[in-house]
Amino acid sequence: MSEVGESSNANSSVMSKRQRKSETEAQIQTTTILHSSSVVVEFRINYKQAKHRGIDGRAIKSDPLCVGGQVWRINLYPCGPYETPGMNEDHFSIHLERQTKPETSKKPVKVMFQVLLIDKDGEPVSICSRMPPPMQRNSANYLWLASQTYMVRNFVKDGHIKFVFIITTLPDNPVPVPPSNIGKHIGTLLDGTDGKDVSFLVDGETFRAHRAVLAARSPVFQAELLGSMAEAAMPCITLHDISPATFKAMLQFIYTDVLPEDHDLGGDPAEMFELLLVAADRFALDRLKLLCAQKLWENVSLDTVGDVLACAEIYNCPELKNKCIEFVVADKNFRHVVLTESFMQLGQRFPSLIAEVREKAVSI
Repeated sequence: MSEVGESSNANSSVMSKRQRKSETEAQIQTTTILHSSSVVVEFRINYKQAKHRGIDGRAIKSDPLCVGGQVWRINLYPCGPYETPGMNEDHFSIHLERQTKPETSKKPVKVMFQVLLIDKDGEPVSICSRMPPPMQRNSANYLWLASQTYMVRNFVKDGHIKFVFIITTLPDNPVPVPPSNIGKHIGTLLDGTDGKDVSFLVDGETFRAHRAVLAARSPVFQAELLGSMAEAAMPCITLHDISPATFKAMLQFIYTDVLPEDHDLGGDPAEMFELLLVAADRFALDRLKLLCAQKLWENVSLDTVGDVLACAEIYNCPELKNKCIEFVVADKNFRHVVLTESFMQLGQRFPSLIAEVREKAVSI
């Protein structure tokens, strides 16, 4: 795999296009550079001229294409390449040629080469998507396409046939690197006793933890445990309005950055994830809050959407709130949801929220 070369445009997200018309007018090429490691090439070919040109095995060649720090050329043979005379003469074939000299790049190159044809209705049809083996030198591999008869019947329109080629060089990772296991390592601290310097009393249960870990993960804990608040000097802190199961699940996330499995929550998952979202909001654990919101959204229904929407409103979760409103105002849902008990209670508690739902329903 070669190193990705420097793009001529510092902003790789900017797409640049270039169009070239061949001398024989057999093709019109449009090149779209997506970024330094990917390019899209469109060929619009005069079918009769291309076929005539390809009788003796000559190719219709693209302009040189710089992708991934390498120079490539696409060779399209309407009647098969001259290197294989008498073989597959009635078939189109494609050859992706690497023009960069092997000695200029010692590393192998991994490239994804996709070929599409535009049918008579203007829809793209994938012909092949393959990754040639790592290439140290110019490849002699050809991609064989369909017969002339099939191509004319399905893809020639107004005397022309349109190809779309996508070349993408793939990153080279020659040295295997295992995934991060910092969460596993820090998680072992929670299970052990070493270094724990603060305790929490939650509804009669005691949980021991590390001030530094909690402070690093939560700005609320940082202010309480390392700041000027009274808790900073207290060896044991009593917490109210949170259950032991919820606090245990929150601690597990703080140490491992992993959301507990449903069966580890010790209760109804939907109820537990709502309680965990409340705790995440209380201690400013934004990622945990969104993970809980995702779980609640996955299990939302006509009967429960009102309760979930109320939770999102109370605990300031606009991402979940917007998803629930979209669910409510959908044509197939609206008439059913507005008659549910949870939605009626929502209207009594949050009239402004109902106004938002109505506004959204009117706008669609």
